[in-house]
Amino acid sequence: MRYTDEQMAEMDILIRYNLQSTQQGIKVHSKANKEQIAAVQRLFDKGLVTAVDGGYLTSLGRKAAEHAQALLLMLTPHQQSMAS
Repeated sequence: MRYTDEQMAEMDILIRYNLQSTQQGIKVHSKANKEQIAAVQRLFDKGLVTAVDGGYLTSLGRKAAEHAQALLLMLTPHQQSMAS
């Protein structure tokens, strides 16, 4: 099973949230690309964010963002030690 383009766009939005603060949300402006606007709308429809243009993460959205950000961190190549 592969991620769909829509799921990738939703994960791209989720990784933009700052998980260090519950007081900081995001806003996807009407001038953003149509994929981002549609992704935020889907996240809102799924109950992951509080507003159709982003807003804050819900409890479920925070869990999803934590998982998305953890996966990104795990898949990011790390510099290997130069020590032999």
